[in-house]
Amino acid sequence: MKDLTPVRDEDRFDVEAMHAWLKPFIGVNTLPEVQQFRSGASNLTYLLQYPDRELVLRKPPAGMKAASAHDMKREFLIQSRLQPVYPLVPSMVALCDDQSVMGSDFYVMERVVGDIFRRDVPEGVTPSDVSVMADSLINGLVQLHAVDASILAELNKGPGYVQRQVEGWSKRYRNALTDDVPNGEKVMAWLEANRPDDVASCVIHGDWRIDNVVFDLKQARIVGVLDWELATVGDPLMDLGSALAYWVDRDDEPAFASLRRQPSHLPGMPTRDEFVAKYLAASGSRCDDFTFYEVFGLFRLAVIIQQIWARYVAGQTTNPAFAGFGDACNTLINRAESKCA
Repeated sequence: MKDLTPVRDEDRFDVEAMHAWLKPFIGVNTLPEVQQFRSGASNLTYLLQYPDRELVLRKPPAGMKAASAHDMKREFLIQSRLQPVYPLVPSMVALCDDQSVMGSDFYVMERVVGDIFRRDVPEGVTPSDVSVMADSLINGLVQLHAVDASILAELNKGPGYVQRQVEGWSKRYRNALTDDVPNGEKVMAWLEANRPDDVASCVIHGDWRIDNVVFDLKQARIVGVLDWELATVGDPLMDLGSALAYWVDRDDEPAFASLRRQPSHLPGMPTRDEFVAKYLAASGSRCDDFTFYEVFGLFRLAVIIQQIWARYVAGQTTNPAFAGFGDACNTLINRAESKCA
């Protein structure tokens, strides 16, 4: 399993204490074998391998973090509510809010078995498979946005979602600034001056991308959607803009193309413009100019990366995967500036 690695020293936890808490929920006596998923730049994700069952544990990282981030109770609540009506959500097992077990809240869920594709696809994936990935990715997002948002009513802050997002992400960027990245003021001012009203209010994922989706290509469908940390009730076009910040087209400039972490460049994958057009057609939504949502998506991704880069610079994480995040933030801010010139 290429995505699994031994647990990093800084991310270790007391397996016996965790298992003692979990045992009443699963009825298994033996301790699990624990491995860590390489992927994920925010919360930490582990595989718990029991003799006849595989579970996944999610917990926050150590070190300073944004006040609203890494909320395990919220993440668990969202998935628990969504799973009955949007079965691509993994089944939850249990939430632990006893700080004595691991020093933080955490939760355990069933593992979704299937294929997760990251920067590149393995040999044997055909153009037909790529088309299935693309179509099911778009349709899965449309289906999520069609879920009755009343099941997450307590997350709905009412009209003004776009305004709150622009203000909130701008504040986070300013709070996470280091002296080796742009100040971003031009982008933030442009977003504030050009923000539209909300077009709708629905359940949104907040981090919709290929490597957060589990595919079963033999059945030509999605079997799971992961990483619900940023999910909420909000504007669907903001969710689409955030998703497309990760989407690198085949002819993109080298600096932006170097950030590619999913196989969006393959023949059979839509371009960003085609993705938007197909989403709008399938959802029945309208958008005459997607520029604001594209700039917002790029800026928001820059903020997420910069928050992690600030932790890395401060020595609060030593994960080598974060070593290039300062350069990545520069690239994203510069690209956003070019779009709002």
